[in-house]
Amino acid sequence: MTSTVRQLLQAKGNMVHAIPADATVFEALERMAAYDVGALMVMNGNQLVGIFSERDYARKIVLMGRISKDTLVGEVMTDDLITVTPDATVADCMNLMTGNRVRHLPVIEDGRLIGVISIGDVVKAIMTQQEFMIAELESYITGSR
Repeated sequence: MTSTVRQLLQAKGNMVHAIPADATVFEALERMAAYDVGALMVMNGNQLVGIFSERDYARKIVLMGRISKDTLVGEVMTDDLITVTPDATVADCMNLMTGNRVRHLPVIEDGRLIGVISIGDVVKAIMTQQEFMIAELESYITGSR
């Protein structure tokens, strides 16, 4: 039973929290707090151009002594994006996230953003898969199948 990103999005929904690149970092932080999320997709119209995360804020604003009300998201966003398609497996996502030390993967289909997968989504899916497998093995071992 291998889950795909498409299945994850069907279960969790494909809500994408986004902000334009010309918004201030302060506006992004307000939006992140309002949605209780750790990252926003940075959009130029319908085009994904970057991601702004709590990590970007900590490393590119706080540590650099910048002011969030005077800095645009586009100046500090991560624009070297790692993305997945809806057909990627949960294992693919976990490998990408751990290998590249990222917590969010934009999901792209036919050149457009259709959702975002977080590390929490991936861990939850893996736990569900493992629980299913354990139940199947217990059932097999006890002969209750």
